[in-house]
Amino acid sequence: MDYFRIRGGTPLQGNIRISGAKNAALPILAATLLTRDVSSLSNVPHLNDVTTMVELLGALGAEVSVDETTMLQVSAAALTNQRAPYELVKTMRASILVMGPLLARFGAAEVSFPGGCAIGSRPVDLHLKGFEAMGAEIDVRDGYIVATTRDGLVGCDFTFETVTVGGTENLLMAAVLADGRTILRNAAREPEITDLVCFLRGMGADIAGDGSSTLTINGVSELKASHYRVMPDRIEAGTFLVAAAATRGRITLEGANAEHLGVVVDKLRDAGVSVLVEEGRITADMRSGRPKAVDLITAPYPGFPTDMQAQFTALNVIAEGEGQITETIFENRLMQAREMSRMGADIKIDGRTVIIRGREQINGAPVMASDLRASASLVIAGLAAVGETDIDRIYHIDRGYERIEEKLQSVGANIVRKSR
Repeated sequence: MDYFRIRGGTPLQGNIRISGAKNAALPILAATLLTRDVSSLSNVPHLNDVTTMVELLGALGAEVSVDETTMLQVSAAALTNQRAPYELVKTMRASILVMGPLLARFGAAEVSFPGGCAIGSRPVDLHLKGFEAMGAEIDVRDGYIVATTRDGLVGCDFTFETVTVGGTENLLMAAVLADGRTILRNAAREPEITDLVCFLRGMGADIAGDGSSTLTINGVSELKASHYRVMPDRIEAGTFLVAAAATRGRITLEGANAEHLGVVVDKLRDAGVSVLVEEGRITADMRSGRPKAVDLITAPYPGFPTDMQAQFTALNVIAEGEGQITETIFENRLMQAREMSRMGADIKIDGRTVIIRGREQINGAPVMASDLRASASLVIAGLAAVGETDIDRIYHIDRGYERIEEKLQSVGANIVRKSR
């Protein structure tokens, strides 16, 4: 099993190019099932989750290829079945996103209950309630969610009880081919959803309200081919910015979009980081000294993203002062705090809040990753620590970061991938 060995204490210095966003690429790949035409996608990151989604499309009968320019092409002209198998769905929660496109195009879909990171309960009940509001019949058989329609999906006025990114994406994709108008209220507002909307518009979908909490979709009879470039990964960008701050270095990110980061940049500045924003570039400079601890509470976009909470936990560990971080989205997403305690961090867990008193120095230690973003936070802690840190179970990080060790090596990090 692979692990990272990190020798910390070196300030990061240099430039890193940001990859395409995993959380945008996955729903866009699912949306290619909505048309018989060939869809072409660029800036798709090379990640385990993307590979799983490509395998899932193939299992459904789609043909996926990569041309000489690394453009990903998907043809779903002749799908052979509408059943997403357990073997693939169990490893990635985003697999549930094929349900909306399959139900919209074929009137039937069978998807195993999804898996993914063990960060807490992420029920799909709001997806299913939305499909039922659009006329689908839902049943559960042998661990599979079975959805069918008698005469196709119909538009509806649906309000999400709580904000859900996956639910918004799934119902949005289902609605573009439904009969009539669909209004989705209390919809998620993440930039990745806007990216999906832009892709669907390129296919001929009629959607209004992206960027707001109300989406209005007028169903069309069919969708056409689309050629699209996936947005840059704002979470990868945020992770590298925090790594620069934690190591008291200076990093410039190429191809990043600061508008997508929002409050993350604000919190970095609160921590004393000099952040320079230019078109397509973000520079974080912490060479002036030790960062300051910050308080934050996670919230749906445009609030502070849950996917950046663990990284800021690592920053607070070596920061000056005391900071409190509260996780409101997922109940089990503070597990990295216990591992950081093994490195000498002064951390107290109180329910969904971690209280951190920053220390001038933490020490390398053997630690174990519990999920994707916890993996990234332990990498940051290891880069900032004195001595050697071994991080086990890094298959989590391969789900969401493209060649992270190579990118960090390019800016001076002493990090290597090893096998036991």
